Amino acid sequence: MSSQKRRHAQEFSIAFLDVICCGFGAIILLLMITKSMSPVVLERAQQNNSAQIADLQQSLFSIRGQSKIFNRELNSRQQQVSLNQQRLAVLKTRLATLKVQYAQQSKAAIVSANDKGRLALAVQSLSAEMQRLLGLNHRSKNDLVGGIPVDSEYLVFIIDTSGSMFGYAWPRLQQEIIATLNIYPEVKGIQIMNDMGSYMFNNYRHRWIPDSPGRRSAIIKRLRQWNPFSNSSPVEGIAKAIRTFVNQEHKISLFVMGDEFSGRSIQQVLAAVERINQVNQSDQRLVRIHAVGFPVQFMRSKHLQGTGIRFATLMRELTYRNGGTFIGLNDFKP
Repeated sequence: MSSQKRRHAQEFSIAFLDVICCGFGAIILLLMITKSMSPVVLERAQQNNSAQIADLQQSLFSIRGQSKIFNRELNSRQQQVSLNQQRLAVLKTRLATLKVQYAQQSKAAIVSANDKGRLALAVQSLSAEMQRLLGLNHRSKNDLVGGIPVDSEYLVFIIDTSGSMFGYAWPRLQQEIIATLNIYPEVKGIQIMNDMGSYMFNNYRHRWIPDSPGRRSAIIKRLRQWNPFSNSSPVEGIAKAIRTFVNQEHKISLFVMGDEFSGRSIQQVLAAVERINQVNQSDQRLVRIHAVGFPVQFMRSKHLQGTGIRFATLMRELTYRNGGTFIGLNDFKP
């Protein structure tokens, strides 16, 4: 009986040892498999990631280089466009001034044949230069290159009657109004308002002054001493004139004569005029807006010239958007 128990204990011990050995063997085998495979997998993953990062960095460097090149080319072209625009603005001003002078002198019949030829040659030269800058295929919808369009039947003058204009530029202003009227030998109606919307002749409020040589003489005579209050901003007069006289069937030109703009926002003025000066069936504004700038403010110190610069900026954009021409005078003295 005892020998049988001893044999059973030995078989149990051997079986237990077999199980333990198999377990340890399996653990060792797993460790060997893990140790032999993981470095290979990790190394491959690191290699793949490094290659992708290198490719992405190379692409980034290439894109940055191309971006710098494009930015340089864009800046260069923007500078060239800005220079061309400035050159065009100067040429347009000179051309319009020459046309006014030519029309004025021809009307007065005091210009010689040589002077006429000189002026005609200057106009032709300026037109050729502008055509070169604009391109052969350029077509201007409002004939800005040709100067002031003279197809209007009704004229409205918005005159800055501020102290700077009345005190320094008034004789030259009268000359410019006479020259402008001479461009239109005969129209159906005229109106004179100041930049605040005050009428020169109260008995012609909200209606046209009939055109005649006598009426024109009366306008010039009254203008010599006409000096109502002004806030040095033509916005009120422009808006009032358009609202009062706009008409689908009338061809109207509005002339702004001034030297400064004291308003807050140029964009607000442009938007307000665009709302009231609508387009007709031919996709043109109902009222042409022209402007003449008197350089009174530019005789002051540079830090005091802001209102004069703002006037020129506003009038240039306003006339362009409304089918007209801006003339900047070089001198306000007659």
